[in-house]
Parts: sequence; C-alpha cells; structure tokens
Amino acid sequence: MFLRVLADRRSLIYQMVRRDFEQRFVGSAAGYLWTLIHPLVLLLSWVFVFQFCLKVPPPPGAGDNYTLYLFCGYLPWLLFQDTVQRSANSLLDQSSLITKTLFPSEIIPVTLFLSSLASHAIAVTIAVVMVRYLTGQFSVLFVLLPVYTLFLGLFTVGVGWIVASLQVFLRDTAQMVLVLLTGWFWLTPIFIDEHSFPEQARFLVKYNPLALVVRGYRERLMTASLPAPGDLLTLALISSAVFIAGGMVFRHLKRGFADVL
Repeated sequence: MFLRVLADRRSLIYQMVRRDFEQRFVGSAAGYLWTLIHPLVLLLSWVFVFQFCLKVPPPPGAGDNYTLYLFCGYLPWLLFQDTVQRSANSLLDQSSLITKTLFPSEIIPVTLFLSSLASHAIAVTIAVVMVRYLTGQFSVLFVLLPVYTLFLGLFTVGVGWIVASLQVFLRDTAQMVLVLLTGWFWLTPIFIDEHSFPEQARFLVKYNPLALVVRGYRERLMTASLPAPGDLLTLALISSAVFIAGGMVFRHLKRGFADVL
C-alpha cells in the first residue's frame, strides 16, 4: 500500500523535497555551497586531528589514509542520523497540513530522506575525488554504492516512520531518539574498527545494518573487492523488514493523528 501511495504522489514528493532543500539555505549568502563546504571542512578537520595531531595508525584494511577511512564510513551514518532526527518532529511541524487537508503524511519522512540524499550525493562525490587524489586508487565497483544507499533508504525511512508516528502520541520520543542514536553510533564501526570490539559484543556489529552499510561504503570507495553476497542478503532482509514494519506501525497510528495534533 505504502509503495503505491508513494508512486502516486511522485509530483508532491518532488515539490516537498525541493522546498525542504531550499529552506535549509533561505537567507544564506553562500546558499547551496554549504552542501559542499560542510563535508570539506569535516574532512580537513579530521586530517588535522587524526593525521597531524594524534598520528593515529590506520586499522587493518584501512590502507594508508585513516582520515578517508573515517570519512567514507561516516557518510552513510550521517545520512541515517540526519533523516531520523528530523523525522521525529516532522509530523508536528506539518500538523496544519495533516489536520486540515487530506494530506498523505506518510510521505514526510520520505521527503526528508530524499532531501538529505542530495547533500549526501555531493559528499560522496567529494569522497570519490579525494580517494582518487590521495591514494591513486579507483575502482569501477563504486557504482554499486547506490545499492547500499537503497537499502539504507529503506531502513532509514522505516525507522523514520516509527519515530515520527510515536512522537505524535509520546512527545519524549525525539529526546529518546537522540539518546539511542548516541549509543547506536558507538556500536557502529566508524571510529572503532569492528575487529576491536570485544568478542562478546561482536554480535551487535554483526546484526547492525548500519555496520554493513559502513563496511560496504568503505570497500566500494577504497578497495576493488567484490561485495560479500551474505552481507548484501542480510542487509536486504533487515532493511526490507524494518521498512515494512515501519509502514505498518505508521498506518496503524495514523488513524489518531488528527485527534492528537
């Protein structure tokens, strides 16, 4: 049902994505350049801290550039985190549309993900260029990145549906999301290599879909290795399950939105 609704509302989704993306830079002198400035500043700051100040040795499989290793792994997390955090209050922010019109509220978290995806695409482009410039490596397998982004999108939208609908009835949900994302971040091997996790805690990494996406991004951007079929299958199953579960939760709770909002 949700896929049919999304397909039928393509024009509306496009307009909302465009409006959300433009609103981020209303009144800004640099405008869309901020989508380029933010990832560049992040990358340069990490170069300064980790390579020049701390002189952190790269973990196994990271190659010679620890900063790029971090940057490539952080990109999918940033897309996930930004979408989920903004989704938490998204229905409250659009309450006038939901209560006064026959508005398909399920598209709101979708539009937030697609809006963040535009900035994400720019950051990934920077990562590809920097990997080529700093390491001299380039693999055509980076074209498989959209597969990981697709599964990440299904998972993220599913989580976004759940937190957005719960926030309507339980206004502490947004704060709980911030706490959970903080813990989730450190259970995702971005700054900590997955082999550095205690043996007893590695199952948390194994079944963490964000860990699979982070690994996929790093491998596709920084190596020429083929993706592991088992990782892709696990990621596809988890992402699809969360997407469906999120849609069901949203559809069930949607019936009471108008009364509460």
